[in-house]
Amino acid sequence: MGDRPEDRVDGPEERYNPYTGRRVVAGVDDAVPTAAQLGLEPPRFCEACGRRMVVQISPDGWWAKCSRHGVFDSIYGGRR
Repeated sequence: MGDRPEDRVDGPEERYNPYTGRRVVAGVDDAVPTAAQLGLEPPRFCEACGRRMVVQISPDGWWAKCSRHGVFDSIYGGRR
């Protein structure tokens, strides 16, 4: 398995919006909060399964933990 959320998916290629938790559907636009667009808000939902994650924010970044897919760190998205 890879270190990025998109590398940790088993099975069909289903994606979820990491800020709203809604399933990503081709052709349907899902609004991303302005703070998230600016890189100020960490993801709250797992991109692989849509479950709510435990999020810890620190002065130099953040980490988020999905109960099924493990820990994601801001360093993966180049946000740190």
